[in-house]
Amino acid sequence: MNSSRQHARRTGIALAFSLILSLFFSASVHAQDGKALFKANCSSCHAASEKKGTGPGLKGVLDRIPGGDWKYKWVKNSAALTASGDAYAAKIKAEYNNAAMTAFPQLTNEQIDLILNYAHEGEKTPAPVTATDGGAGTKTEEKASGNTSFMVIIILVLLICLIAILRYTKINLRNAVNEKEGQPQEESMPFLDAVRHWMMNNKRKVALIGLFIFGVLIVKGWYGLQGVGIYATEVKKDKWVGYKPSQPINFSHKIHAGQNGIDCKYCHSTVEKSKNASIPSVNICMNCHKAIGETANPGSKEEIAKIYAAAGYDPNTQTYDRTKEMPVKWNKVHVLPDHVFFSHQQHVKVGKVECETCHGNVKEMTVAEQQRPLTMGWCIDCHRKTNVAMEGNGYYTQLHEKMKEKYKGQKSFTVAQMGGIECARCHY
Repeated sequence: MNSSRQHARRTGIALAFSLILSLFFSASVHAQDGKALFKANCSSCHAASEKKGTGPGLKGVLDRIPGGDWKYKWVKNSAALTASGDAYAAKIKAEYNNAAMTAFPQLTNEQIDLILNYAHEGEKTPAPVTATDGGAGTKTEEKASGNTSFMVIIILVLLICLIAILRYTKINLRNAVNEKEGQPQEESMPFLDAVRHWMMNNKRKVALIGLFIFGVLIVKGWYGLQGVGIYATEVKKDKWVGYKPSQPINFSHKIHAGQNGIDCKYCHSTVEKSKNASIPSVNICMNCHKAIGETANPGSKEEIAKIYAAAGYDPNTQTYDRTKEMPVKWNKVHVLPDHVFFSHQQHVKVGKVECETCHGNVKEMTVAEQQRPLTMGWCIDCHRKTNVAMEGNGYYTQLHEKMKEKYKGQKSFTVAQMGGIECARCHY
């Protein structure tokens, strides 16, 4: 009997514990879903705090708005709700200069609940992200290279000293033997004169040594010139450490593109329709940072203040003074020579090439750096190995049929097979 009771008690405890775990896990998943939905749909105008942006801050929003289905009607079509004569809707619209909120008819009631529950609780303070030293790897390599050159010079000097010492030792030993045998003493010739004398009597050896040194200098010079304008240095397979310039504002791709999941095309808006990817204007930054004036990361308030200064924005009055605008002078990380043609549109939109292919894993970079050499050899190698996304690609439909006629039985084609390594493709 006691055994049955103990078994029932243990079973009840296990069930209760499982229920608590499932509720906790469910709440955690819902919080994450709400955060993702909020950032995707609402964060450009609202903050999950009390700070006002383009729209009101949403912390504590569920305590302010009417109950029932009002929240669903407002989010899905605020204009229709205001037009129906709803007093609270009219009040919000009047507070924000009669600006209509964007309608989100695609959101379900459950998604709206997740968003508002997340915003109501407010943004949880994330752990600070400590910025790493932008050029630590490069500085270490430069220091190692400098130490190597210094050591080579020291070794050469020591070798010359050793040769001189051995020479004088040899002469002194020979004179000691000559003195013992009653032979005349050998006069010591100055070191440089001795070197000149040896060279005159060993012209073939001197010629071979000279050719060797000349060859080494030619090879070193060739590789030195080959690296002019190239800022990335290969240190191991698929990993490059290269140019990492400082920027006027400490912008972290790791936080924006990685943690917050902002699409590259949101800031670099012309990447699919222009030769250039474009450097985003400060107005793009203000879409979010009008509502986000500070984060948990050290120094964020000072850095965001630089954005406000560039935009001529006063966060206290939430007004712009266009006379105080100053462009942000960003330092380019990836610079191609003027004689090279490269189109982002052709690669990204038509060729379906991912940004990471040329720029590396930007989502993990605190400070943007060059991780690919972008040399002609690197580009040609990519064109020889990369298959073109022709299937279902309207741009290549006609060309695809011609290629299949030319290469019987072949379905995939590299860029090189399409003429992608012809000189005139990039140089004209």
